[in-house]
Amino acid sequence: MSVTGTRSFAEFAQRADYSLLDALRPDPQARPDGADHQPRQVFSGHYVPVTPTPLPQPEYLAHSPSLFAELGLSEELAQDEAFRRLFSGDSTAATGAMRPHGWATGYALSIYGTEYIQQCPFGTGNGYGDGRAISIFEGVFEGTRWEMQLKGGGPTPYCRGADGRAVLRSSVREFLAQELMQALGIPTSRSLTLYMSRAEGVRRPWYSPGSRSFDPDVMVDNPAAITTRVAPSFLRVGQLELFARRARSQAHAGALRELQMITAHLMERNYRAEINAALPFSQQVLELARLFRGRLSKLVAHWVRVGYCQGNFNSDNCAAGGFTLDYGPFGFCELFDPRFQPWTGGGEHFCFFNQPAAAEVNYGMFCKSLRPLLEDSPEELSELEAIEAGFAEAMQQELEQMWARKLGLSQPEPDLLNALFGLMLSSKVDFTLFFRRLSEIPADVSGLTPSFYLPSSEELDDRWNQWLERWRQLIGDPDETSAAMKQVNPAITWREWLIAPAYEQAAEGNNQRIQELQELFSTPYAEPSPELAATYDRLRPREFFNAGGISHYSCSS
Repeated sequence: MSVTGTRSFAEFAQRADYSLLDALRPDPQARPDGADHQPRQVFSGHYVPVTPTPLPQPEYLAHSPSLFAELGLSEELAQDEAFRRLFSGDSTAATGAMRPHGWATGYALSIYGTEYIQQCPFGTGNGYGDGRAISIFEGVFEGTRWEMQLKGGGPTPYCRGADGRAVLRSSVREFLAQELMQALGIPTSRSLTLYMSRAEGVRRPWYSPGSRSFDPDVMVDNPAAITTRVAPSFLRVGQLELFARRARSQAHAGALRELQMITAHLMERNYRAEINAALPFSQQVLELARLFRGRLSKLVAHWVRVGYCQGNFNSDNCAAGGFTLDYGPFGFCELFDPRFQPWTGGGEHFCFFNQPAAAEVNYGMFCKSLRPLLEDSPEELSELEAIEAGFAEAMQQELEQMWARKLGLSQPEPDLLNALFGLMLSSKVDFTLFFRRLSEIPADVSGLTPSFYLPSSEELDDRWNQWLERWRQLIGDPDETSAAMKQVNPAITWREWLIAPAYEQAAEGNNQRIQELQELFSTPYAEPSPELAATYDRLRPREFFNAGGISHYSCSS
């Protein structure tokens, strides 16, 4: 049978190939049937077999046509009964080579380089992990390995007393954000399907209509939902940290071996094409450190390029494969502010322009996790330290090159860029609107003022015109520069006040806005039609500034 055109659920099941379950160790205290839904400590093993909790009366809301096409799946599969059952949490739909349960994984918690265990309900750190994320399938599609994970699939041993569910609001946000980031050309986990249940409600703190409260001020009932995210693997920096901590403390006899195994599995899943398997393992570890440094620094430069702020960029939210993962309290900068932070609990250390520094801290935790593997070789340990020390320079180079591309320049111009930041702050510009209008190579400031949130002044206009004159002297052919800039400066961005109606309507079973946003987000660099531009290509209305759930939000999801 051809590997293309997976039309039936039976054909889908034939793609099953569970490398993680086959290569790594299960928790020896786990239940083999996966009925493991109560909070408990997990002391060893790489994963816990666990069955998801099905959504009652699941309703289809969306799937990703682009990912379906990439995987060779027929469009009809999204409505197939067995497919719907599996990806709305019913693992009894498994057939053929599929496993009858999913799996959840543990990780350690570090916040900006500080290791924590006290938030663990047991005070030991053995209760951190996938509380509501359950991987349900791993297989090979069109020659590429993918893992499929349910977000909101119910409780696991790591749920810390929570229900393991996700509200529809956060599920719609994650589904759409992954679609947009993929179309923007930014490495990311992907969206497969989105199902909801109006038969099961989830109660969470949120914001009352028109609220200006910083913290949620009401409890809100929302339909439960499951979105399936897809990635080459879901291994996180925090997972390596967990096994490195156990190895350093000699928590059990097999701790160092488990660290070796998960590191080898990371290389196999995410880096094998770039790391020579014939090298000694210690040399492969060093190459892994180099490659992750390159991927992570490029990723964060991409984030800044499009105005994305992760919000909570802890090491457990940092994919060890070097892509965007865990769309929780994220946001996209509209009014330009280097300190933009959408999450009320995030603080400045995870704000928009501080993401490179947060990435450096996460990278440091990654390298710290590799150290036990090299303890017998002082020379290789020194080499790892040198690789780690090079992160700041690598990150700075990526940022400088990124800003040069956004400005259509052949090389970085730090003085010009810093002067621009000052002007952008003075004029209260919209980040995306401004750079797209700059991509038109305006003759004077009048071409930029539609992106300003405040009226300009004669003095400020003069400063803008002087900057534009300096800039135009540095760019090449205007037409070529404009075309190149429009490839890196999107015409469309994520605007929370336009996303909220999508999940509000979806709660009533109306997915029209979701589909409209999917189509819009599929080509973010293309000029939208006048009809779509009237809605999506404009400044944020005043009433949405400082609005709870729009300009800022809690992590409750």
